Amino acid sequence: MQIGTSLFLIAVGAILAFAVNADISGLDIAVVGWILMAVGVVGLILSLFFLSAWRDRRTAVVERPVVRDRDYY
Repeated sequence: MQIGTSLFLIAVGAILAFAVNADISGLDIAVVGWILMAVGVVGLILSLFFLSAWRDRRTAVVERPVVRDRDYY
């Protein structure tokens, strides 16, 4: 799950939890909204964690010795 998907789930969950007043028998829309927000927050944290771990691996520095093939005048 990427950052955009996580933010989308948080937004949809907040809309369902705080803005929708519909009643469906056997389903509490507010609870569904809270669950979507929780999944979105967990996905956001995991996405940021893996993104930072991926960035750390790509910052390896390889030092090469400088060798002069010929003299320049």
